[in-house]
Amino acid sequence: MDNKRLLAAIAISIGILLTFELFNRPAREAQLAQQRQQAEQVQQSQQAAPRPVGPLGAPTDASPAAGTPRAPGARLPVDGPKVQGTISLRGARLDDLVLRDYHETVDRASPLVRLLAPREGAAPYYAQWGWTAADGRTPVPGNDTDWQAEGGRLAPGNPVTLRWDNGQGQVFEIGFALDENYMFTAEQRVRNTGAEAVQLLPWARIRRESTPPTQGFYILHEGFVGVLDGRLREMSFSSAKDEAGKRAGTAFDLEAPGGWSGFTDKYWLTALAPVDQSARYRVSYRAVPETGPRGQEDRWQVDYTLPAPVEVAPGATAARQALRLFAGAKEVHLLDAYRDRLGIPDFDKAVDFGWFYFLTKPFFHVLHFLGVNLHNFGVAILVFTLGLKILFFPLANKAYKSMSRMKVLGPKMQEIRERHKDDPAKAQAEMMALYRTEKINPASGCLPILIQIPVFFALYKVLFVTIEMRHAPFFGWIHDLSAPDPTNLFNLFGLIPWDPMTLTHYLHMPAWALIMGVTMYLQQKLNPQPPDPIQAKIFQWMPVIFTFMLASFPAGLVIYWSWNNLLSIGQQWYIMHMDAKRGGARPAVPAPVAPPPAAAKPKKG
Repeated sequence: MDNKRLLAAIAISIGILLTFELFNRPAREAQLAQQRQQAEQVQQSQQAAPRPVGPLGAPTDASPAAGTPRAPGARLPVDGPKVQGTISLRGARLDDLVLRDYHETVDRASPLVRLLAPREGAAPYYAQWGWTAADGRTPVPGNDTDWQAEGGRLAPGNPVTLRWDNGQGQVFEIGFALDENYMFTAEQRVRNTGAEAVQLLPWARIRRESTPPTQGFYILHEGFVGVLDGRLREMSFSSAKDEAGKRAGTAFDLEAPGGWSGFTDKYWLTALAPVDQSARYRVSYRAVPETGPRGQEDRWQVDYTLPAPVEVAPGATAARQALRLFAGAKEVHLLDAYRDRLGIPDFDKAVDFGWFYFLTKPFFHVLHFLGVNLHNFGVAILVFTLGLKILFFPLANKAYKSMSRMKVLGPKMQEIRERHKDDPAKAQAEMMALYRTEKINPASGCLPILIQIPVFFALYKVLFVTIEMRHAPFFGWIHDLSAPDPTNLFNLFGLIPWDPMTLTHYLHMPAWALIMGVTMYLQQKLNPQPPDPIQAKIFQWMPVIFTFMLASFPAGLVIYWSWNNLLSIGQQWYIMHMDAKRGGARPAVPAPVAPPPAAAKPKKG
C-alpha cells in the first residue's frame, strides 16, 4: 500500500494529460487551417452573398430590377489607434474592420487580423442597426438604403451621424462614436415631422453569414457568449443549430436588463451591450440555414430589440437607449476596465478562464505583471514557478523528506515483504509499524504531483486562451509561447530539409520536450523505487510517456514543466544532503521493529 496511492495519483494525472493530448494534438493543424482560410478570404474576389434575415421582422434587401446593377455603396472611414476600417453607408453596417496591433502570424509582415468583413466577401461578418415598422405603414431604412454621413471620418473625439429621410415626415439618425480602443457607441434616433404618430421598433444585430473555423477544443468555448440576467450564457455553434431547429431559428431568447451578448473566437470578440444597464432588452441568439451562391450554409446572429415598439408623436424626437459595440481583441486588462468603468457586468468572462477562474485569472495577472516588467513572458514563467516553489516549500519539503527516508528504508521494506510473502496482512502491519517508528507518511509522496496538477491546468489555460500570451517570444527558437516548440528530433532539428509532420502529426519531438524528459528522468532517480517490479517498470517509462504527451503542448507549458523539474531536483538533493548530514553515523538501515524469527537468525561459526 505504500506506493499505491502515489501510483494512483500519477495514473490520474496521466489520464488527464492524455485527455488534453487528444484535444491538443490537432492544435497546429487547426491554427494553420484558420490562418489559410483568413488569407483566402482577403484574397478572394468579391462574390454575391445571400441576403440576411432581419430580427423580428426587420426588412430584407430589395432586389434591384433585372439588368440594372447598382454601383457600390459609399463608405465612411473608421480610424482609431487600435482599429481601422469603414462603415458601409448602404445598410448602415460596420462590416470592414482590421486590428492594428495583431498580425495573423508571428511574422510582422503578415496581414493584420481582419475581424469584420463585408457581405460581398467570402465570410461576411458585420454589425448593423435598423428599425422595424411596428405600425405596418411607416417606411423604414432597409439593407439597401443609402445613408448620408455627417462629420467626416469616425475617430476618437470625432463622432459621426448617419441620416436618412423616408420622404413621409420621418428622419432616421444613427450617431456613432469610437473610443481609443475597441468600443463603438451607436445611438438610434427618429424625428417625426409628419402629421401622425408612428410606431417603430429599433434593433441592432451582429451577423455572421458563414460558420467560422474553430479550434475544436473541449477546454475552449467559441460561439455565442454573453452575460444576461446575471448569468454567463454560452452556446456553441452546433448547440445553437440544434436548439434553433426546434424553435424556428431562435436558439435562445431572453428579456432582461442590461448585460451583453455577442460572438467569441479564441482571441477576438464582438458584443453588444446597452449603455444604460438598467434598461430592458430582448436578446436573441439565432441560427438560420439558408441556400446561397456557396450552397447550403448556416447564418448566425445576435440581436437586441426593445421589449415593445416606441411611439413617436408628431413633432417629437424619440431616442433609443444607445448600444455599445465591442469589436476587438480580448485583452484582459481592457475588458476589466470596461467592466469597472462602463458597468458592463462580468465582461472579463469573455475570456474563457473556465471552471478554475478563481485560480486561472490570478495566475494570469501575476504572469502578465512579471512579463510586462521583465519584458519576456518566458522569463515570467520561470520567475512565477520559482515563486510557487517558495510558497509551497514547507509542504513539498515535508514530502521530499518522507520520500528521502523511504529511499533509505527501501532494503528493509523489501526484507519485510520477502519474509512475509505468504502473509500480506502481516507484512502490511509490520510496514505500518516501521512507518510509525520512522515517522514517515507514505502518502506524502503524492503531494508534489498533486500540487503540480492544478498549477499545470491553470497555466495551460492562461497560455491557451489569453491573447497576451499569443506570439509572446522566449529565447532562441521559441517565438510563440502559446504554440508548440517548432523544432523536431525527426529531422535532426532542421538539418534535414524535411517536415515529418507531413506524414503524421505524431512525428513531432521538439527540443524542449526532450529537455523536459531528461529532467523528469533525473528527478525520478532521486525518488525511492517501488519494490514491486511492475510499478518500477511503470515509473521507469514515465519520462518517455510524458515526453511524447507534452511534445505538442504550448512551448511555455513545457518550459514550465522542465524548470519545475530542475527546481524539484535541487530541492530534493538539498533535503537528502541535509538529512544525511543530520543523521551523522546512524546506519542507513534502521534496526528491525520486531525481532526476527529464530529460523532467520545467522548461524554461528
